[in-house]
Amino acid sequence: MKKKLEIAGITLLIVVGVFFIFKFANENKFDKLSFNADCIYVYSIDDEKEIFSKNPDKKVYPASLTKMMTVYTAIGKIEDFDKKAPIDKKSYQKLVAQNASMAGFYGNEPTTFEDLLYGTMLASAGECADSLAINASGSKGKFVDLMNENAKNMELTNTNFKNPEGMDEDDHYSSAKDMAFLLKNSLKNEKFYKIFTTDKYTSTKTLDHPKGIEIESTVLGRLKDYDQDDFKIIGGKSGTTEKAGLCWATLSEKNGKKYIIIVMGVGFDDIKNPGDGQIQDTIKILKNL
Repeated sequence: MKKKLEIAGITLLIVVGVFFIFKFANENKFDKLSFNADCIYVYSIDDEKEIFSKNPDKKVYPASLTKMMTVYTAIGKIEDFDKKAPIDKKSYQKLVAQNASMAGFYGNEPTTFEDLLYGTMLASAGECADSLAINASGSKGKFVDLMNENAKNMELTNTNFKNPEGMDEDDHYSSAKDMAFLLKNSLKNEKFYKIFTTDKYTSTKTLDHPKGIEIESTVLGRLKDYDQDDFKIIGGKSGTTEKAGLCWATLSEKNGKKYIIIVMGVGFDDIKNPGDGQIQDTIKILKNL
């Protein structure tokens, strides 16, 4: 009897020991870190799994991360990327009044679809996003319907779009996880991947801009002062509004693997000088992968 009790005791100790070994082995080190963002989603493309998340399914304003779906949807509609697709004057004037981010084109300027795609993604340009929608589908409303259809096909269950440029609007929302899977699916498209990972682009020459407009990525252009010793951010999309805060969607490489990192809802006091909390979070995550 005594021997049986000793064996039972040893067995219990082993079971408890194994439990704690697995508990601490599986403990996510990211849980111990502090972040500026309200919502985060980190996904390994190569391993096809979530690495870390914080409020992944919370419905929030996506700001200009919306434009990832705008570009993806437009690519599916466009047959000739060199075809003229002018800046819509009416939406241009409205966006100027709203102080939206712009690439620098003018109303009715004879841009091409290619110009609009790069302007939308790299410069986060409102006039490009709206003109892309209007030229591709005839109206913003029809285009937004296609955006939501694509969201449904991608099974983005916490996403609904009301506009192509990402301005704050009732019933216009997404989540960090949905944005990650939107990006994951979109990157499978060769054209989207090329645009998303481009640093700079020069637009078609016009009478308004005889040399074209040099457009720089609002993500890659911000990283020149940051160390990327053992990782590299190879593409991204930024977004900022009063209600959405600072948002970043990036594609990065580390140790031969690719990662999608979404940070949303980084607060700020002054939209004209919002700081770099979204960059801090992204780099902190990459350093700890």
